[in-house]
Amino acid sequence: MSKVFKGRPVVAGKIDKGDAVVSHNGLNTLATFQKTALLHDIPIIGKDEVIGSDQNNPDVFGKLLTNKVICLPQTIGSTTGGMVLYTVSALKMAPSAMLFSEPIDSLAAAGVILADVWTDNTIVAVDNLGQEFLDYVKDGMKISVEEDGTVTVE
Repeated sequence: MSKVFKGRPVVAGKIDKGDAVVSHNGLNTLATFQKTALLHDIPIIGKDEVIGSDQNNPDVFGKLLTNKVICLPQTIGSTTGGMVLYTVSALKMAPSAMLFSEPIDSLAAAGVILADVWTDNTIVAVDNLGQEFLDYVKDGMKISVEEDGTVTVE
């Protein structure tokens, strides 16, 4: 059974059945993405993928985030958060989408917009999906996103 939610497209795009990763708390962008993104060139790592590295957020810690649909209330943390999103996008290590239950915060908005304008790897972003969305979606659920901000969770 699927459920449909309607939000506001911040960076419009279409996603066909992406895998959800859910954070019920604010996502610290720097703490979550920094470690893997900075170490991606080291031969021992050998992957171009982001694994959540924020030990204070058990919802994402240790989970693959590259090409996933991250469902969250907002981002929190360092003022470098927008540049972190831009950087992981430029490195082609970004999530495919970020779906916000609340209005998008300014740092995340800056990051997804910079990624859309300056890279060829867009992070689709939709906000104002509501608390019901965040309560409903679970890790691994399939999510589709339409250009108009319609989000379908299966």
